Amino acid sequence: MKEKETKIKFNIIAIFLIMLFCFAITPKSLQNDTFYTIKLGEYVLDNGITMEDPFAWHENLEYTFPHWAYDVMIYLFYAIGGQTGVYVSTVLFCMILGILLYLTNCKLSKNRIVPFITTIGTLYVLQGYIAARAQLFTFILFVLTVFFIERFLETRHRGYAIGLIIIPIIIANVHVAVFPFYFVLYLPYVVEYMIYILSHTFIIITKSRIESIYKKIQKINDTNEIEKLKNKLYLLESKNEERNKRRKKASKNAYKIIIKPSDNMKALIIIMIICLFAGFFTPIGKVPYTYLIDTMAGDTTKSISEHKPLTLVEHLDFACVLVIFISILMFTDTKIKLKDLFMLAGLIMLSFYTRRQESMFFIVTIFILNRLIASWFSKYAPNTLRKIETKAVTIIGQSIIVLAILALSWYKYKPKMDDSYISEASYPVQAAEWIKENLDVENIRLYNEYNYGSYLLYQDIPVFIDSRADLYAPEFNEGVTVFNDFLKISGVNDSTEELFEKYDFTHFIMTSKAKLRTLMEQNEDKYKEIYEDEYFCIYEKI
Repeated sequence: MKEKETKIKFNIIAIFLIMLFCFAITPKSLQNDTFYTIKLGEYVLDNGITMEDPFAWHENLEYTFPHWAYDVMIYLFYAIGGQTGVYVSTVLFCMILGILLYLTNCKLSKNRIVPFITTIGTLYVLQGYIAARAQLFTFILFVLTVFFIERFLETRHRGYAIGLIIIPIIIANVHVAVFPFYFVLYLPYVVEYMIYILSHTFIIITKSRIESIYKKIQKINDTNEIEKLKNKLYLLESKNEERNKRRKKASKNAYKIIIKPSDNMKALIIIMIICLFAGFFTPIGKVPYTYLIDTMAGDTTKSISEHKPLTLVEHLDFACVLVIFISILMFTDTKIKLKDLFMLAGLIMLSFYTRRQESMFFIVTIFILNRLIASWFSKYAPNTLRKIETKAVTIIGQSIIVLAILALSWYKYKPKMDDSYISEASYPVQAAEWIKENLDVENIRLYNEYNYGSYLLYQDIPVFIDSRADLYAPEFNEGVTVFNDFLKISGVNDSTEELFEKYDFTHFIMTSKAKLRTLMEQNEDKYKEIYEDEYFCIYEKI
């Protein structure tokens, strides 16, 4: 009874502090993607999913609405509470993510103190990905996916199976770009099971031969033949038993890697196959199956920061986590399950391929790290974690933990206390108001830069480009080269003036230090500056 009370007390303290830390790390300033999310949500509620873009001044652009359900959700928060409502939704989703990380780790690693520490650490390294974007919501879904897979393999409870089938349906509507990643989470389990089956193939064949001999003995009456078959049967059974003993001993005394798939793996594979059809339960057609392929086939990912390869020098938090794993696996005799090794290796490869997968590395590998640490303590200090947990719920223990997390939370929250929801240094707040008051926004052809296009459409100003890169690429709209043309224009080269003619721009908005501004200043007979503030300027074609 006392142990149960300790668990409850610790869980209450841990969850409260995790929620506090989540509040501290959630940014107040809205991101570029959030602006088009709000407007798309409003548009879907008013017009439905038209599969056409309503915000760019280019004609007849097809749009896939890849996260329409999340857009609607965020717009509803915005409709209730404005920009504060969006901020509250981000804090709420971050808290849900933190609590789920903690509770899932507690369930899988059978302790609480290690999950609490690693959850705080995971949230700390994830803070750059905490924003009012669809990815935050899918982080929650992926944590649930890992939990449901593990629990289903352990219990085969149908509730977990239902959850695993519902999640990909939600993903196909909330964030279609990561729909294929849902199945990546199954692969380590499936590959481990296949290797296990292949390694036991000889024993299975031997068993089949034994059964065949039994059947022959039952059918024949020749005493000599029966005796020969019995001797053959005895030899096969002896060899089979010996192989089984050696295999079990090798598995038990495995130096590093444990291969022990669950008996429920066949059922999990069936669930995975069923989930392959989840992408059809969406109003956007075949997009869940084609979106990622089309995106990767184009060149847009090469120019977007989060799609570029990860370098360790620029991502020290990733490097530190990697060092922790390498240290545990190399310098201790802690064993790792084959499925965990595959998951770890796969996510490392994905992260190096594109830095946006770094977030998934942190979220999923936390479960592996907890298992390794718990395994080490279980072997060398079996009662240590329980003792620490007991001391943690004492008045002194609570005081130390609370003060430590309060200090860390204050350290993270203090720099953004005075932040506004919209940064005027990043987005043309004043310039957008000036445009609406002084220009005919429905008839001008405005050139704007990629990073703040979403804010302009949020202000009901038709845009040349915004951060929905796929919309402006030929992979999604045949013959459309807006994204690549923007890169050429912003870089200012020999084709810039030619592209101005191609798009017939009437006005240009850019940051005050944009390279393009130099061209405008050098051609005063063609372009006239009609607006300037501290951060942005607007030119008109003469």
